Amino acid sequence: HKAKVEAMTLDLASLQSVQHFAEAFKSKNVPLHVLICNAAVFGAPWCLTEDDLESTFQVNHLGHFYLVQLLEDVLRRSSPARVVVVSSESHRFTDIKDSSGKLDFSLLSPSKKEYWAMLAYNRSKLCNILFSNELNRRLSSHGVTSNSVHPGNMIYSSIHRSWWVYTLLFTLARPFTKSM
Repeated sequence: HKAKVEAMTLDLASLQSVQHFAEAFKSKNVPLHVLICNAAVFGAPWCLTEDDLESTFQVNHLGHFYLVQLLEDVLRRSSPARVVVVSSESHRFTDIKDSSGKLDFSLLSPSKKEYWAMLAYNRSKLCNILFSNELNRRLSSHGVTSNSVHPGNMIYSSIHRSWWVYTLLFTLARPFTKSM
């Protein structure tokens, strides 16, 4: 009943917006005990952000990654603190390594010719998990934990809105999914 809520603008498709958000948050000089990284796009057509990166990768992963890096000092000072990265079981259906087993950066932000929306989503979610695990390894000794979570069996939302086929599939699956 004493909670004070304040909305702040953040566009994960713009690294400049992420930076401005972090600066504005830091200027408030308030603790940050829980940071939930949950924004995502799914099934979006190929397009580049203003930073010249493929939008699914930037919105689903890189924007969150950058935000956490910019707020790491606040999280450490706010200890105990927690970062929760919302991922997806779909991370299991992709890889981000080349044939020799090395990280293939071209898979993270593919060209239009190499783009497939579902793979881009899966790869971004795999990056979320890898990031959360490494963040936890680096910061848990400083009182900051990080966990990645799968929200459940296709929680129904409007994330499928980019293509009618996804809308049809999500509509058919809706009776078997969780509500928000």
